[in-house]
Amino acid sequence: MSEIAGPAAAALSSLCPDDVIFLQSLPKAELHAHLNGSIPIKTILELAQQYSPSSAQTTEVADTIEKLKSGVILTEIFDFFSLMPAIYALTSTLEAVVTVTRAVLQSFLNPTGDGTESPQCAYLELRTTPRTTTHMTRERTYPATQAALIVSIDRRMSDLDVEECISLAIEMKNRGRRVVGIDVCGDPRSGDMRSFTRHLLRAKDAGLGLTVHIAESTRNTTEDSLALLSCRPDRLGHATFLSDELKALFFADIPQPGTECSSLSECFKISKRYKPCMEICLSSNLLCKTVVSLDAHHIRYYLKNDHPIVICTDDALPFRTSCLGEYSMLLAQPPLGLGLSRDDVARIAQMGMDAAFLRPRD
Repeated sequence: MSEIAGPAAAALSSLCPDDVIFLQSLPKAELHAHLNGSIPIKTILELAQQYSPSSAQTTEVADTIEKLKSGVILTEIFDFFSLMPAIYALTSTLEAVVTVTRAVLQSFLNPTGDGTESPQCAYLELRTTPRTTTHMTRERTYPATQAALIVSIDRRMSDLDVEECISLAIEMKNRGRRVVGIDVCGDPRSGDMRSFTRHLLRAKDAGLGLTVHIAESTRNTTEDSLALLSCRPDRLGHATFLSDELKALFFADIPQPGTECSSLSECFKISKRYKPCMEICLSSNLLCKTVVSLDAHHIRYYLKNDHPIVICTDDALPFRTSCLGEYSMLLAQPPLGLGLSRDDVARIAQMGMDAAFLRPRD
């Protein structure tokens, strides 16, 4: 198991051995894990030893590695994105992509080596954005019941780049590759999501699942969220700052896919029940300071309203967490955790398995 720290480690250390064994025994789905943000620190250090770019890049990479080794401290969510250029630089070759993909898959799906012979999760949907410096690569070591790929679309992409990535994902799916979905991610301050909708709908029509990072910061407007919701994503990432009016859409009538929805009143007029699964990343939210505490976390709203959720790690490298660490925050007593019962935690784990894109789609 990778070393964890911060809120996840504190919650895990507070549990009794029987509780830890219970959490390890649960079949868990990891549905919101970014490839470049989930690289084990050992692999990052190995790649850095082989790296020989310009002096400016060397300094940036070295500075980022020191932050990752000592523990990243973020003032706000946007600080997170400053870490990624150095990681992208280290993973810019085909050989590096193969190395990190193998390492990330092993970290999630191989036995942890702590004597329990229990992997982090039973099923993994790993997401990444195609880059022009390389091409997609997959590990076939793990069966389809264990691992699949989500192609991520960055909010900063041009219309042409979005179209190309969607076409690539559809082509790979049609060739029998394990591409199961599309993600929309990236700096939440960027992009006009209204221009993305036709491409996202094309992906859904091709049978791909759709998950989107939505209302991730206070910079995301209602119009931004409505544009994404008009595509009826199967899952929503974070959904931290959805307004009460927008959350009410999940308990009322909402638009059919592709329906123009310029106002909330229009959204309530078209009948089709809609309850997308919420991808909850507790450590990520706490460390990025998009929530002030577990007590104030939006997970409580979705639990109270019996809305489907899945517990995820997001970026295990900078947030120094694991599936076990995130689930520990469900079971641990406040203020280290939510203090949920074992039955409730087991039910949440099952909701995650049920939300996987691998399952037959309606």
